[in-house]
Amino acid sequence: MTGPREEQLWTLLPRELATVFRPRMLDVADDVLKEIQRTIPAYRRPLDGAFGQALRAGVQEAILQFLDRLGSPVPSSEERRKIFVGLGVHELGQGRNLDVLQAAYRVGARVTWRRMAEVGADADVPSATLCLLAEAIFAYIDELSALSIEGHAAAQAKNAGTLERRRRRLLDLLLAQPPAAAPAIEEVAQSAQWPVPERLVAVALEPREHGREPAPPLGPEALIDLEGGAPCLLLPALGGDERRRLEIALVGWRAAVGPEVGLDGAAHSLRWAREALRLAGSGALPEVAVTWCDQHLSDLWLFREPFLADELGKRTLGPLTDLSPKQYERLADTLLAWLETCGNVREVAERQSVHPQTVRSRAQELETLFDHRLEDPQQRFEMLLALRAAQGLAQGLAQGLVQTPSGGDAE
Repeated sequence: MTGPREEQLWTLLPRELATVFRPRMLDVADDVLKEIQRTIPAYRRPLDGAFGQALRAGVQEAILQFLDRLGSPVPSSEERRKIFVGLGVHELGQGRNLDVLQAAYRVGARVTWRRMAEVGADADVPSATLCLLAEAIFAYIDELSALSIEGHAAAQAKNAGTLERRRRRLLDLLLAQPPAAAPAIEEVAQSAQWPVPERLVAVALEPREHGREPAPPLGPEALIDLEGGAPCLLLPALGGDERRRLEIALVGWRAAVGPEVGLDGAAHSLRWAREALRLAGSGALPEVAVTWCDQHLSDLWLFREPFLADELGKRTLGPLTDLSPKQYERLADTLLAWLETCGNVREVAERQSVHPQTVRSRAQELETLFDHRLEDPQQRFEMLLALRAAQGLAQGLAQGLVQTPSGGDAE
């Protein structure tokens, strides 16, 4: 708390100074309080209640401790230190930083030194000693400021820990199955300082590199859990610009954002976000910075049930099964592009980097194989689903991250 120079100051000051100043300094606390109230707007309200008691006790104790140190240069006891630590805590409770309190300390030092200079001159205290005394006063004020900083910082850390625990409890409540009651969520949300949104999204996270990634730089609207093996967060539903900002904030993480839901659907949003993250990792969904579930709803639906997708493929794509693997791949890719472009020959040719005539030739092969089925809207729809599912599942199987269709769910 004190350095070598501060400790030396107390030893250089004559012990008898305490006797000289004590009788003439008993009322200086009132002068200090008046000057503080006159010059510092935050302290201008009446000095009653807890606020007045704390400020008055702090000023009086500061003066008494200084006089005691003149008589015996021993640092203040722990009990007396608590007063100035407590002032730092009090300022945080008032929602203020320490600028106001430190300004009050400086005012107190100025008023106290002015009185001591008058008393010292009347008592013929040598000017060199008065200079040392002035230095000691301002060093002492620095010491008191350091104690208040300690209290302010400790209270901040305690409040942050309490708030973090409340926010974690709120996250657990929102993700509970079955969902917690709305009044319980609103009560905890208020204590966690989280404005309850009408709609929200869950985000599943996975570090891109081994080791612990720092928390994404998101505001207080984000409820974050980075503990354990499945980190996640909850956010209010996002608009266009907010989506881009989220992608920037999540650099260093692989992420998937679940569907937008009400408060009672947070667990469902997270479940699908985790499924999308898994599928993106398998190659079944495109590998991008952030996977947005609302852009892949049909894929998520299909890939969730690989057994049914495989059965659909067997039923709708049967005419392709007798072809060689090379022929199957060529015609299946052409059929998918054909269905997705509504038969636009030029667009299919561009997608597959072939001549339009090649596309027409393959289309004729497909019409021969499937006969009238390509004219049936329902069958075209089912073929499109089956081809999309087969494409994604094949990529997942190659990565070993999707079970074979006979295994049921792709968990």
